[in-house]
Amino acid sequence: MRAETDPQLRDLLGADSIAVIGCSTTPGKEAHEIPKYMLEQGYEVIPINPYADTIFQKDAYDSLAAVEETIDMVDVFRPSEEVAGIVEEVLARDVDRGDIESLWLQLGIHDDEATAEAVEAGIDVVQDRCLKVEHQRLL
Repeated sequence: MRAETDPQLRDLLGADSIAVIGCSTTPGKEAHEIPKYMLEQGYEVIPINPYADTIFQKDAYDSLAAVEETIDMVDVFRPSEEVAGIVEEVLARDVDRGDIESLWLQLGIHDDEATAEAVEAGIDVVQDRCLKVEHQRLL
């Protein structure tokens, strides 16, 4: 489903673990501050950044495939042009592990064609919305 209504978004925010693709090591950047906020709210944040060893004192992974923990949500801080490749990673992991329930694309990030594949595979999708803003608004 494409999650667009408040009840749908609220349901997705019930996730326990969030893998953050493009998680930044730089304080002040949205890709750092938003995952940090989610961590402070009690979520298990799993940083994915091939150029970092650790973020938030947690091991940073090179890719979704490398993550050993269970992932409920994938939060994306990468350009829209990269969404198709990210959806491929999500679907490949879904075949192997079946743990990803939702894909959240941050503000300004969208790809209707690629995300349609995720929806078809049973993964809930949010596009062009800020996870922190929606969390503060709905919870």
